[in-house]
Amino acid sequence: MSRKRIQRTRCEAGLSYIEVLVATLLIAIALVPMMEALGPGLQGARIHRDQAGVHYALAGKLEDVLAQSFDDLDAAATAAGDYKIATTYSDLAASIPQEVFIWRYDVDDADSDGDVFTGGEDDILWIRVATTDASTDLQTLLSRY
Repeated sequence: MSRKRIQRTRCEAGLSYIEVLVATLLIAIALVPMMEALGPGLQGARIHRDQAGVHYALAGKLEDVLAQSFDDLDAAATAAGDYKIATTYSDLAASIPQEVFIWRYDVDDADSDGDVFTGGEDDILWIRVATTDASTDLQTLLSRY
């Protein structure tokens, strides 16, 4: 009889229903924080995509403006009347509205007032392309020569 008893008490290979249920519960509990951790990463990727789109739109507009002749840009600056007033090169109807500011730049500060926008040179222009809310902008100087 002892042999039959030994054969019956031998463990069978495999998992019981309770073990499978506990393992599934542990995985489900661990998945919640893992899925929540993905949220900030996805939000950061979306913000970066939006900011990159704004940057490339402004860079494209700046390239369009720089492709114009110096005399046309100088005339637009004169027509604007001030470095704080957007020129006709602005595109407020674009998917990302852009304002273009152009003004003569005072490199040598000959008038000694410390302001680069007064007493500007005839051969250097300051160009700024910005979003309408001024949250992002690109600036450059352009020489006639």
